[in-house]
Amino acid sequence: MVVEDDGGASGRTSGRMTGRIEVVSRVSGRRKWTVAQKLAMLRDAFGAGGSVRGAIERHEISSGLLYTWRRHAMSGELTGAVAPALPYFAEVRVEEAVPLAIAPPVSPVAPGAEQAIGRIGIELPSGIRLSVDAAVDAAALARVLSVLA
Repeated sequence: MVVEDDGGASGRTSGRMTGRIEVVSRVSGRRKWTVAQKLAMLRDAFGAGGSVRGAIERHEISSGLLYTWRRHAMSGELTGAVAPALPYFAEVRVEEAVPLAIAPPVSPVAPGAEQAIGRIGIELPSGIRLSVDAAVDAAALARVLSVLA
């Protein structure tokens, strides 16, 4: 509310109003803005020769709302053109390789049985034990060990 005095030299009030009253009101409650209206207000605030303070006063909006619209416009949310997701990186740690423990050759299967010749016993750090023939395919054994390790 603005009250203007028509002038009285003394500055005291005389009991009656001697001026005009102008009531300036704001629209209360939630208002709906179209995307075009929001973009126009953003251009008014942030465009060439624009002023945030002037735009919020002219359009009777808060600065927070204006900056929210600006963030949405920059991300594409305001117009519906969402920018593609940016790539992100995952943390990776490279640790020392754990050498595989190779067990000594396996002893006979049962007392009195013939000795297992050409057998290789492998014990992994996890406690898993393997026994393979000397004629085992090296590539196949490497695949099995990579899965078990």
